[in-house]
Amino acid sequence: MSNDDPTGRHRGESEHKHRLLSVLGYGILVLTLGFGLFAVYTYRHLNENLNVLNVDKQLGDDRPDQADLQKSGKPLNIMVMGSDSREGSGNNIDGLTGGGQRSDTTMVLHLSADRKFAYGVSLPRDAMVERPTCYDDDMEEIPGGFDMWNAAFAYGGPACAIRQFEQLSGVRIDHFVVVDFNGFKDMVDAIDGVEVCIPEDVDDDVGNIHLKAGTRELEGQEALNYVRVRHNISNNGDIGRMKRQQAFIAAMVNKVSSKGVLGRPDRLFSFLDAATKSLTLDQRLGSVVKIKNLAEQFQNIGTDNIKFITVPWDFYEPDPNRLVWAEDANLLWKKMKFDEPLSKRLSSDVITAARRPGSTATPDPDSSESPSADPSDEATEPTEAETDAAEAAEANGLCA
Repeated sequence: MSNDDPTGRHRGESEHKHRLLSVLGYGILVLTLGFGLFAVYTYRHLNENLNVLNVDKQLGDDRPDQADLQKSGKPLNIMVMGSDSREGSGNNIDGLTGGGQRSDTTMVLHLSADRKFAYGVSLPRDAMVERPTCYDDDMEEIPGGFDMWNAAFAYGGPACAIRQFEQLSGVRIDHFVVVDFNGFKDMVDAIDGVEVCIPEDVDDDVGNIHLKAGTRELEGQEALNYVRVRHNISNNGDIGRMKRQQAFIAAMVNKVSSKGVLGRPDRLFSFLDAATKSLTLDQRLGSVVKIKNLAEQFQNIGTDNIKFITVPWDFYEPDPNRLVWAEDANLLWKKMKFDEPLSKRLSSDVITAARRPGSTATPDPDSSESPSADPSDEATEPTEAETDAAEAAEANGLCA
């Protein structure tokens, strides 16, 4: 065959193209398999991190019924509990005796049926309530009694806390999540910290917690200290701590939903790895796919429509260091049960991910309007609202 044989030249070009396409094809196949295997590994790894509990039997057969709502979709009520052990160096910040776990943080998160709004209600650990009869893991009876809110978790774990809430409020809980506080700081580290504003230096000798004033991103133990500190930061004890926790969670939601996390696969994986390691969930929510599906339902709500409040409360007269739920709490539970948004009256101290104390966001208009306001007074209302907000922020250890 001569060198100018067109058949040979075309055959060579064809073989070259074939080899090139083969290399590209194998490369694409390797990349596809690589990403697929990584996805499988990620799913299995994160799924194995989760601790799943079935507490249906412990919740009993006298639970509140779901409200009969003439709406498409289904509202969800999720109880979130922050748990930590007092055992080990630096953990016993409250000076409590005895080992085991306690839940000093409880929040009930309501997600509307139309997925257009959501609100979280913090429940004070120091509130005095009637604890119903509960059951332990072996279904042995735990007698009820008049006690602090967080005693239920100490006696009977998440099942007893859920049962206590359901019996007191008439609202049925669909899911529960227990977050280990020591794992919580790893979640914060994974997103390179969460920004908070501390109005004054904090020196808490009870918990050995010391924080410098200013606006900055807290990481690691310092972030954990911030959400747990109770002394020498506000003049209202546990209420102030809950408001600071709400502000911190709102800031954390804002950070996680930002491009700095969602646009960084390494950072997002680290956050999810830390999060799943710190979670205990019910069996109906106990997989990465189910958690992902739930998270997706929050996507279209918007950070401004996810609100955080504290249950209406009064001081407990026999002991000013304790609280009780106020009468307005019944209005709140009714709205939650029948899937209604918060009223202006109930959202006077609201915090959102978009508008946080110490941020540059505008005040919540709900907190500055009155149904009976005289139009001639409109010019003075923002100043009054700002003054009220500043006073509340100071009382709660937050920046105005």
